Amino acid sequence: MNTKAQKLEAFSQLLDIMDDLREKCPWDKKQTFETLRHLTLEEVYELSDALIDQDLTEIKKELGDVLLHLVFYAKIGSEKGSFDIADVINSLNEKLIFRHPHIYGDIKVQDEEEVKQNWEKLKLKEGNKSVLSGVSKGTPSVVKAFRIQEKVKGIGFEFHNAEDAWKKVDEELAEFHAETDLEKKEMELGDVFFSLINYARISGINPDTALEKTNSKFISRFQKMEKLAAERNQTLSEMNLEEMDMLWEEAKKI
Repeated sequence: MNTKAQKLEAFSQLLDIMDDLREKCPWDKKQTFETLRHLTLEEVYELSDALIDQDLTEIKKELGDVLLHLVFYAKIGSEKGSFDIADVINSLNEKLIFRHPHIYGDIKVQDEEEVKQNWEKLKLKEGNKSVLSGVSKGTPSVVKAFRIQEKVKGIGFEFHNAEDAWKKVDEELAEFHAETDLEKKEMELGDVFFSLINYARISGINPDTALEKTNSKFISRFQKMEKLAAERNQTLSEMNLEEMDMLWEEAKKI
């Protein structure tokens, strides 16, 4: 592993490269907060894929891409005379020190849960008007539900155990099945999803990771189905459901 001096040198070189690119590269010169935004989201999703696959080589690569974007935003901020990378890091340092009084102060905590509860209470002291004010509107729905539940848990709004949380799932499922109006049924289905996510979270399962693994598994099996069909000169779209089910079971064994 690199020494602290080597890490600082590498970061310093990155800042120099960013300065060069912003000054000399036609593409980099044209970028703004707005034009980079969707590219940043893409890079974060690519990092997410690498993390799920636990591919360390790809994780290192994608972390670099995300870091480049962070430095890029800071460079644009400095050009606007608003902030630079040092301001970004100093602000982060101050926040981390303030939110970890059990490390940098005299607060005592028993476990991880107390740390989380203190974290949410300290955020309110920083000026947040609501425990939920930090939940981004653009966050994907499953992740957003998980974060909402984590945040309200921080002030004690939580089921006592997973069994109680599952009772809520049963309750919401019953309401969903009983509803006949389509618009109201949609709302009830949302409640089912929210309660399932809550149950998963309390049970120690990340629902977004679980769903993404299922997505990947489905893609893999379906592509095996397509390959099997092609090897037999068959086309899935021309097969009936029973035939495709048989192929699906066969693909599961490969």
